[in-house]
Amino acid sequence: MTTSSHDAVTLQQLIDSSSSDELGRQLSKMVQNADNLDAIANTVFQDLRLDSRHVASDDVFILLKSQTQQGQDYQKIRDYLSQAAKCAAFILSEINLLDLFDNTNVLPCPILYVPNIRDFLGGLVQARLQYQQLVALPTVVAVTGTNGKTTISQLVAQLGQLAGMNSAVMGTAGNGKLGALTQASHTTGDALVVQQFLYQMGEQNADLLVLEASSHGLDQQRLQGVPVKVAIYTNLSRDHLDYHADMAEYVAAKAKLFDKTHFPTLTHAIINIDDEYAKVMIDTAQASGLIVWTYSLQADGSANEANFIATDIEPSLQGVKIALRSALDDSQSTNINIISPLLGRFNVANLLAAIAAAVALGISLERVASLVPQLQGAIGRMQRVPSTDGCFIVDYAHTPDALTQVLDSLRTHCRGQLWAVFGCGGDRDAGKRPLMAQAGLSGADQVILTADNPRTEDPNIILQDMQVGMSPEQYQRTHIEPARQQAIEYAVSHANDDDIVVIAGKGHETYQEINGVRHDFDDSVILQQALQQAGRI
Repeated sequence: MTTSSHDAVTLQQLIDSSSSDELGRQLSKMVQNADNLDAIANTVFQDLRLDSRHVASDDVFILLKSQTQQGQDYQKIRDYLSQAAKCAAFILSEINLLDLFDNTNVLPCPILYVPNIRDFLGGLVQARLQYQQLVALPTVVAVTGTNGKTTISQLVAQLGQLAGMNSAVMGTAGNGKLGALTQASHTTGDALVVQQFLYQMGEQNADLLVLEASSHGLDQQRLQGVPVKVAIYTNLSRDHLDYHADMAEYVAAKAKLFDKTHFPTLTHAIINIDDEYAKVMIDTAQASGLIVWTYSLQADGSANEANFIATDIEPSLQGVKIALRSALDDSQSTNINIISPLLGRFNVANLLAAIAAAVALGISLERVASLVPQLQGAIGRMQRVPSTDGCFIVDYAHTPDALTQVLDSLRTHCRGQLWAVFGCGGDRDAGKRPLMAQAGLSGADQVILTADNPRTEDPNIILQDMQVGMSPEQYQRTHIEPARQQAIEYAVSHANDDDIVVIAGKGHETYQEINGVRHDFDDSVILQQALQQAGRI
């Protein structure tokens, strides 16, 4: 929330003035569950803050628990509190401060222990914004899953825009109106960032906001209070196990998006029935009484067939022709041919999800089909970099499953050898590293292992981890080059005219993070320069 000079307010005024029954219920819940709220209910404050460094005079500081597996650093928490308390009107704390202080009266402002504050924090932030000025919020579509979130969010937003809806996105590739995105540090920002952005898009008359719902964001309830109407599930594969204890916890975090307990405005769930965890999402959605539509690349002719099915797929390096069959609410099925400019079989699944979401938003299937040829793929997602010969592609695939899908999709087009250039990020799930190498070696003829974002780790150590379990035959078709630019240049200089080269892992990113510093590095730019130097443009 900005430090604009808007009118000060009290918690009681937010409760009394809330234009939303749901927001009012959420705030009243705080009154009912918090101890001694009366002492500060009528205390005037300015803004809500989650960062103690940003607390100004008469702001409210909200202290949240650390959500890392390492737990709480109590000394840091004491420091945050001491810093914030100097200016704050009062503090709302998720942590019981009696665990930190023998006597909380040592701090110069009132402190309220609210252990369930995440249950209504987003609603509280939005109520503060709406008190400043009432704004109609856009319809929200949320996409969750390991792979495909960015592409699907972009496609839904583009379809909405082409159908006349003023559309915006929030996620990995950036936040903002289509065509005017600003880079974000997280896929799903904190509750303050999310609610402020939602409000800002309302101010800019956005009709539709499509956002990526990360497992971190769902687990930490950063999207609480967001009026999600349509929720989309793509797939799950191993990722973020440096954060989640195991896959079961990861699945449970994703399933929250389909639960009306968390998102009471939900009407539709769009679910990839081909994924092994689809049943968890379907069961959750059905238990909430949602309209559940499934999509699939497998036409089996059974009564349990998906609502949106690609019955025939004809891929090429220019895109794909899809025969789509759709049946909704036990109605007669509709067959329609669609021409998509998106590369790759997995992008057919992404497109089906986007089409289903567009129909859920009220756009007719025939209208959607007519708009598909105008779609553009997300930057850094199966992005082809022009060349006079060969085929060179940049993709964000940074999990074993995503890399496998990219390579499998391109294999059908490859007349020569298929190359994969990739690495693994530092300070992340180390168990994924040999799996990434094996995914690349299974799908590609030639593999170049290199640095991704090493962060605080030695790239050579990461590369050693990736090589665990490699066979002598695999080493014969593997080149190891820690410097990513040189690895890309090596691929360009050694690939033949009929070969396809995939630079994977970083996609849209315009930096390489090394020892806490983000250096300028854009795979597509580096690749373009290498092609030019090699005389292949």
